[in-house]
Amino acid sequence: MVLFLFISGLLLLIAGAELLVRGASRLAAAFRISPLVIGLTVVAFGTGAPELAVSVQAAVTGQGDIAVGNVIGSNILNILLVIGLSALVLPMAVSPKLIRLDIPLLILVSLAVLFLALDGTLSRPEGFSLFVVLIIYTVFLFRQSRREYDKEDHPAEPGASGKSRLMDTGFIIAGLVMLITGSDWMVDGAVLFAEYLGVSELIIGLTVVSLGTSLPELITSLVAGFRNERNIAAGNIVGSCLFNLLGVLGVAGLITPGGLSILPSVIGFDIPVMIATAFACLPIFFTGGMISRWEGALFLAFYLAYTLYLFLAATHHDALSLFSTTMLYFVAPLTVLTLIILVMQELRNGRK
Repeated sequence: MVLFLFISGLLLLIAGAELLVRGASRLAAAFRISPLVIGLTVVAFGTGAPELAVSVQAAVTGQGDIAVGNVIGSNILNILLVIGLSALVLPMAVSPKLIRLDIPLLILVSLAVLFLALDGTLSRPEGFSLFVVLIIYTVFLFRQSRREYDKEDHPAEPGASGKSRLMDTGFIIAGLVMLITGSDWMVDGAVLFAEYLGVSELIIGLTVVSLGTSLPELITSLVAGFRNERNIAAGNIVGSCLFNLLGVLGVAGLITPGGLSILPSVIGFDIPVMIATAFACLPIFFTGGMISRWEGALFLAFYLAYTLYLFLAATHHDALSLFSTTMLYFVAPLTVLTLIILVMQELRNGRK
């Protein structure tokens, strides 16, 4: 039965992603909105619905560690694993607008979450503030996109009739339902198996749950890439990260009596890792406007290293000290140096 649910969930994910991307790309043209904005909002918020459902349910039932771990883990996973695998399968084009506005905003919001969490609690007013920022950001994106679209010369859309829009909206809704249902089936089995092994709630949230709830982003980005809707693919990932921090974490903090508690280990390690991954987007997105296969492999390798660290720490393994020292004093500095060299080369090529 577990195997049947897993395979059925995977099939639902793939079919749902296909419907979602097809409907979203057509609806973007019909409403004079760029595919990038559709990816940052409609697709990202839709694929982020599992994170919202899991975190809200966890917050209501008093499992705050899962709610927080799900958000932080999903953001780390979205950037390192989803971008990594997507670029490894098919190099991902990145819009300059994403680099100028949305990535810097993601970095600022990540830093703001760390600042709000320093006292160990995300209070209701703080959660409300995050949610308000999400609304402002969404309204700004749609208004700016409509103004820019109207300034450009676009041919008339033959499929922009009311019937066509209704059908595309139906594709989006059906795709989202299939994505959420498919990921839910896969997550349930994974969580039960992890609990059977005695893994803590925080580790389950940071890995198993965040991986399961990020499957819609992963499959949608892969399908969008294969359909040559690469703005939707990249926008979906960045938009999902912003939705997780502003929407999911904001709502979870807002509905939790007394505020959402955040463990010192999350403040001292997991949130800084999330911030570091957000910063890592800038130079890699900046170099040539394309995330190459080797850059995707680099992101994927760091996600595997992060996951390995979590399990070594959870089991108090003897190799933890050596692994941490190697990552901190050798791998991380070497990666930063490589990215700096790449950015300098790109700047020099730009001047030429």
